[in-house]
Amino acid sequence: MIQKGTQGMTDSVSSRVMWRTSSYSGDGGGQCVQVGKCGGMALVRDSKHPEGPVMALKAETWNAALDQIKRGEYDLD
Repeated sequence: MIQKGTQGMTDSVSSRVMWRTSSYSGDGGGQCVQVGKCGGMALVRDSKHPEGPVMALKAETWNAALDQIKRGEYDLD
């Protein structure tokens, strides 16, 4: 995890990232994440605390996780 201001993730870099929020978020807030891209990395942050820590993942790792989610591997049935 990268805290802004350390390890190269500055406020100016984070402010230039085009952050996307899940369409499932709705207006109620909920527990959602925002995702952005920067230099071949997928960046993930808490939508309720955008000034907080940012997790940086290799694009391949992020895409593999998304595929697993879509297949239902993390469903809590």
